[in-house]
Amino acid sequence: MILTQCAVCATDLGLSLGKKCGRCSTRYCGPACQKQHWKEGGHDQLCKKIKKAGGAEQYNANTKYTEAVAVAAEACADDTKGQTCYICTQALHWKTKEGLVRGCACRGTAGFAHVSCLAEQAKILCDEAEENNLGTKAFNERWRRWDTCSLCEQMYFGVVRCALGWACWKTYVGRPETDQLRCLAMGQLAGGLFAAKKYEDALPVQEADLSLSRRHGEQERSILVVQGNLAGTYYALGRMQDALRLRRDVYFGNLRVVGEEDRETLSAGINYATSLKGLQRFEEAKSLLRKQIPVARRKLGESHDLMLSMRSIYAKVLYQDPAATHDDLREAVTTLEEVGPIARRVLGGAHPLAVGIEETLQTARATLRGRA
Repeated sequence: MILTQCAVCATDLGLSLGKKCGRCSTRYCGPACQKQHWKEGGHDQLCKKIKKAGGAEQYNANTKYTEAVAVAAEACADDTKGQTCYICTQALHWKTKEGLVRGCACRGTAGFAHVSCLAEQAKILCDEAEENNLGTKAFNERWRRWDTCSLCEQMYFGVVRCALGWACWKTYVGRPETDQLRCLAMGQLAGGLFAAKKYEDALPVQEADLSLSRRHGEQERSILVVQGNLAGTYYALGRMQDALRLRRDVYFGNLRVVGEEDRETLSAGINYATSLKGLQRFEEAKSLLRKQIPVARRKLGESHDLMLSMRSIYAKVLYQDPAATHDDLREAVTTLEEVGPIARRVLGGAHPLAVGIEETLQTARATLRGRA
């Protein structure tokens, strides 16, 4: 359940408090708010419509999806002008009339698509894997279509990722609470909201995801992923100590469960180091990253997005440390000068990581000049 607040007064209801409309499952903190919503809030006119759409959760998902698609298409309008969808070959979607998007690493005339077409493609692929029992590896590869471009193999970002998150959630929200795809879809929605910097919206989704994962007895590795995502939102919302505590647990949990070379461990290490940096614990952050960088280089190579992130964070730790020496600052600038061109080549100049590396490089250079 993603609707975790009273529809009238916005009281936090968690996953189980309060009551629901008997017809459409809209949630309330109690009878008073339910009565007020019926008499004054227009629920008497909407109740049948919400029920027909599949209930309050499905209706909310459908509405938010439509809004997110419009935002994504508008944000991509200049980039997509004069282009056509590589899936349906049309400029405007034949049914929804939505515009095109492109929020990945594709360049030139590649990668333009409608969110509806991307979602339909992902659903078809996942349905085939599920119906034909293709196995975990095949299913995971197909599930990536919900957040990763099939052409450039890079994850979508920003408002495009957010629209796909809502597309995924509205596709599977009607399934039972314990259904695997519904649980995965909740994670996709949380990731999309985070990618669009909607941190306040992402927080209750991630908290619900973690609560359900624990209640349903998910494997520890899966729970660590959800905890890591929640920690990222804590950090974005300025809850630094909460983020550090959870990120430390996630990092050492992954070390124990999957080992130092696993992608999840490397990603968790980046996040843990970021929290250490945010709390000005620079020596601890440098020590951690100096252990991880050789592992990431051996396992992933220089052009992997995790490797680029790791080296970028390391450079920030170096130049933001008040005790940084001239050699530290020079190393920070050199590191960013090395990873910047790789990020632009692999991810494209508009990707948040590539943009962030360039901005960090300018700041590091200014810091170095100031120490000259």
